[in-house]
Amino acid sequence: MTPTTAGRPPGRPRAGVTDAVFAATLRTVHEIGYARATVDRIAAAAGIAKTTVYRRWPSKGALIIDCLLDAFGPVPLAGDDRDEVISTAVRWIAGKIGEPGVGDAFAGVFSDAVSDPALRDLLASRFQDPYRIALQDALGEPEHRVLFLIDTVVGTLLHRMGMTGRPMVDADVDALVDMVRRYFTPTAAGRRRT
Repeated sequence: MTPTTAGRPPGRPRAGVTDAVFAATLRTVHEIGYARATVDRIAAAAGIAKTTVYRRWPSKGALIIDCLLDAFGPVPLAGDDRDEVISTAVRWIAGKIGEPGVGDAFAGVFSDAVSDPALRDLLASRFQDPYRIALQDALGEPEHRVLFLIDTVVGTLLHRMGMTGRPMVDADVDALVDMVRRYFTPTAAGRRRT
């Protein structure tokens, strides 16, 4: 053994395993759909044992949530005013949902969460809450109004993806941005805060 290989365990290096699993997850979901993208198939696509996946994530749902967090990254809250922040956030969400495998993975785990309370709690706390809190801070809005924004935007985008198999076109995203911005104008906000 050379000094650089002494003490290194055999097998795949651990660095990069998470990245490989996330890439394999989105690729597998994109190629065969969420329902058929089992942990076995994802592990095979990543070139690792499924036990390696289960050591990091206790379930497919937990894996998908962490994969989505990685795919989405931090919400860009750029802009000098509320309209710009809302516009940037909505366009960002639309762009992410339109990426290969992301919309399908999001819709799939969301659908599974409807009948799985533990997964629903994980989806809310690990995935939705960080984005909700960032939007609340940026917009200065209470939780229920930001949840309405998230429900409206994400629900609309996933519905379109589910009904057409394609992401929403830019002209429709523009209309969605305008609709949401109107709801959050100071006049509209004052009327709805009762």
